[in-house]
Amino acid sequence: MKLLAFDTCLDKTYILLRDDDKILSSKILKSDERNYHSAYLISTIKNVLKENSMTPSDIDAIATNVGPGSFTGIRACTTVARVMAQELNIKAIGISSLEILSRAMNDEYIVALDARKNKAYLYDKELYGAVELEEVDEKVKGHNVITDDRLFERFQNLGNRVISYQQSDFDLGKILSDIAMERIETDECDWHKLLPLYIQPPPVTLKK
Repeated sequence: MKLLAFDTCLDKTYILLRDDDKILSSKILKSDERNYHSAYLISTIKNVLKENSMTPSDIDAIATNVGPGSFTGIRACTTVARVMAQELNIKAIGISSLEILSRAMNDEYIVALDARKNKAYLYDKELYGAVELEEVDEKVKGHNVITDDRLFERFQNLGNRVISYQQSDFDLGKILSDIAMERIETDECDWHKLLPLYIQPPPVTLKK
């Protein structure tokens, strides 16, 4: 089973190609001063396939992060995944960034990511959605927390053991692909069901 996995929802782009348990290629891209990291998604996919003497038709399935995270990043990876899977008539599955981060810590940490508007995306083996920060403070007390740089100090001040995924070296592409391989034969793995996970509407400001 040749699986292509990619993620542009968080602070980096992760692109991974595997054949069953063998990792053929793994790329991690950061943003630069001119381009957001998702701008490199398609070109890097092409390079990864070329480096492995493969074409898109050699891929059996696609996995992608569906959010929450960057609205631009979510749109980029879900669109590319859906278009490729439809064109190639192959399986595709979407995994939440919250579940990916939870798995990074063996499901032993609560995930709480900044959702703006005084809220956090909360995940503790299930998705609680965008929760008011004061309520999040109560839920995470006494628990280990994986979060982002924006909320790191807040949770640390509560006396929790806290990790910022942005300051860690997790290979989130590998974790995404591991979860996908576990579910590759389920009904979830259908590009028709692959949709962005927008828990909150995008922060659009209308001109007066």
